[in-house]
Amino acid sequence: MGRLRDSPRWGRLVSRWIAVVTYTGRRSGNTFSLPVGYQRNGDTVVIRVLVPDAKKWWRNFLGEGAPLTLNIGGTDHSGHAVSSRDARGRVRVTVVLGS
Repeated sequence: MGRLRDSPRWGRLVSRWIAVVTYTGRRSGNTFSLPVGYQRNGDTVVIRVLVPDAKKWWRNFLGEGAPLTLNIGGTDHSGHAVSSRDARGRVRVTVVLGS
């Protein structure tokens, strides 16, 4: 997905919906980066986690959340992310940029 986002032909189109999240794992202390779909409204970014039970990365942001870097359109933005799960089991990670 990262190659598609960075391609000269498709990158501008895809980067409107695909960002790269970089964060440090709570237990491992390792740094991870992965592409995610997002929606941005000002300084707030919402990442909807599809099939959340098959993924673990969003659990790093439970409770009070944690810092991360979000690369949108080739620009890095620091922020603070908090993940939440609703009554239907859907997970979203809300990022406040500049935090």
